[in-house]
Amino acid sequence: MPGQRKRRRHQQEEARRAAERFVPARGHWEVLFSTQDETQWQRGLRVLRATDTRIDWSAVRIDILCGRVVQPTTYRLSQFVPAAAPGPDQDAAEH
Repeated sequence: MPGQRKRRRHQQEEARRAAERFVPARGHWEVLFSTQDETQWQRGLRVLRATDTRIDWSAVRIDILCGRVVQPTTYRLSQFVPAAAPGPDQDAAEH
């Protein structure tokens, strides 16, 4: 198909940039919203997208933890929180 190689290369580049941006040494993932009810999950996402301007949607991860009979499916929205920069008197190796 025309353009497929270019599109694939672009997707791979995007994935590489995201992997570099969200490495554990640069911060951590903080859960913003979690539920086991799919309807509540969809409603909660709609409300957050419409009202919460503090969320950087380019740094958000959606996890759907597939459940089994004894443990229901869990829907979780997390945001990447960058690590605090070390102060001038702190060594970066201490973190």
